[in-house]
Amino acid sequence: MGRGAPRAARAHAFLTGAQLVTVPIMRAAFASRFDDADPLAALTVGERPEPTPPDDDWVTVQVRATSLNHHDLWSLRGVGLTEAQLPMILGCDAVGLDPHGRPVVVYPVVVTPGDPRGVSILSEHFNGTFAERVVVPRSNLIPLPDGMAATDAACLPTAWLTAWRMLTTKGRVADADSVLVQGAGGGVATAAVALAVAMGKRVYATSRDAGKRDRISALGATAVEPGARLPERVDVVIETVGAATFDHSLKSAAPMARIVVSGATAGHEPSVNLRRVFAMQLEILGTSMGTPGELYELLAFCSDNEVRPVVDSVIPFSRVEDAFARMHSGDAFGKVVVDHTA
Repeated sequence: MGRGAPRAARAHAFLTGAQLVTVPIMRAAFASRFDDADPLAALTVGERPEPTPPDDDWVTVQVRATSLNHHDLWSLRGVGLTEAQLPMILGCDAVGLDPHGRPVVVYPVVVTPGDPRGVSILSEHFNGTFAERVVVPRSNLIPLPDGMAATDAACLPTAWLTAWRMLTTKGRVADADSVLVQGAGGGVATAAVALAVAMGKRVYATSRDAGKRDRISALGATAVEPGARLPERVDVVIETVGAATFDHSLKSAAPMARIVVSGATAGHEPSVNLRRVFAMQLEILGTSMGTPGELYELLAFCSDNEVRPVVDSVIPFSRVEDAFARMHSGDAFGKVVVDHTA
């Protein structure tokens, strides 16, 4: 059935008691089970019931573009979800049209009283964005800046927002001259490189992949191999790798530097030389995501400074499985984007 078919033609009818009930449906990509060894095997693309706003404070957004995050693969592995929550529509990021047809960026964090954190991101307790439509609190909608492409803006709400908060709120990069980004190539790290360069900082970035180091250099950073000695000690370190790079982060930090951590893709229990921490008066700061105000600031910064997100590929929603495969391959440089209009 075509994606443009009218809603009446895209519904399931079934009997409940003596009544015939018609349920509107939509196309979506969702976790139907968990598979730690092969997360792509747990992905299902098919029909799901149309979302319904739970109250007047929530609205339906017609999705136009989304982007993938490693969170989506972790969800397919069963991290952060339980069997009772399945099937769960995946996806945190989205740009779309609000009920009045206005283009908006969706802030993905939702107040969630039942979660120990008090909040969750879309696709944890509430269905996510890899669908034709998504429902979110009205307060989670931020106007799409004029002239910004939906496929670019869809990169910002999770990875780029995390990088923005790491640099600004936590890293206090305004007071810094130099930044080290560990493991550039992934979404958050590559965003941090692009943003820090746009802010006029001296940026060093590590990657094990020679090809990715070339692409990092093209962004305006000095690319080095992991563990390489830098020409200077830096004021801010962006750390998303973890145990594999943390000792290098400590050794590369200038006195009173900020080491900001938002991930641990290569080990979450590094060995930390506490004598270096207190002798150099280092700050080790943890963070995740950002606030609606920070997302607004990020959108304005990118718009005003003509900063475009680093996009690895744009894949039609009709081939969303290919987008997940690209992310899972580990070869992506920057964001994998899904175009829901193609």
